[in-house]
Amino acid sequence: MRIIFIRHGEPDYANDCLTATGRKQAEALSRRLVRENITELYSSPLGRAAETAAFTAKLLGLTVRTLDFMQEISWGGEGIPVDGHPWTLAERMVDDEHFDFYGADWRSHPYFAKNSVLGHYTDIAARFDELMEPHGYRHEANRFFCTETQERTIAVFSHGGSGACALSHLLSLPLPYVLTVFPYDYTSVIILNFPVKNGSFVHPRVELFNDAAHISGLSAGIQFQQAPD
Repeated sequence: MRIIFIRHGEPDYANDCLTATGRKQAEALSRRLVRENITELYSSPLGRAAETAAFTAKLLGLTVRTLDFMQEISWGGEGIPVDGHPWTLAERMVDDEHFDFYGADWRSHPYFAKNSVLGHYTDIAARFDELMEPHGYRHEANRFFCTETQERTIAVFSHGGSGACALSHLLSLPLPYVLTVFPYDYTSVIILNFPVKNGSFVHPRVELFNDAAHISGLSAGIQFQQAPD
C-alpha cells in the first residue's frame, strides 16, 4: 500500500482558494500523478486543498472523499511565544534549545503542552489510524500490523501543518522535528510505502519526499503561513 501526501497549490488564504499560479500548479500535478496508479482520492474540506484535488480527480475519473480531520491546524495558547506558531517554535527547539527528542517528550514542552496544535495532532493521529484499518494496517506502538494482502495507492490532499502531523504520527517522529527538517513545497509529492506482509508487522518506508519537479518555474520555493510580527 502506498500513501501519497500532497500539499495544496499556491493559496489565496483570504478566500481559501488557489491563486492563478496555484491552479497551474494543480494542473501540472495532475499530469504528474497519472503514472502513480492511484485508486482513491482524499482531501481536506478546505477550499485550497479541495480545488487542488479536483484537477487530479477530473483527469483520473475518480471521486474525492473528504477527510474533515485533515483541514489545516490552528495554533495558540496563553503565554506561548509568537502566538504559538508551531514552525517558529519547532525551529527554536531544534536549533536554539537543542531539545533532546530521544530523551524527552515534545508534547510536554511549554511551547506545545497547552498549544492548540496538540489537540489537532492527537485528533489527526487517531483518525488516520482509523483510516488505515480498513486498508489492512493496524497501528500498534511504532509499527503496523498488516491484516490483509492488498495493494493500492491512495492520495491525500491537505496542508503543510496537517500533513506534517500525519507524517509525524505514521513515521513515529516528533512533530517539531518534522516541522523543522521536512519542509515541502506547494503540490509536492510525498510517498510512504507500507509493505504488504499479511499477518506480520511492517514499518512504512519513505519512497519519495518533496518531489516538486512538475512545478519548476511555477513556484517561489517552500513557504509557510507566517507567524505574526
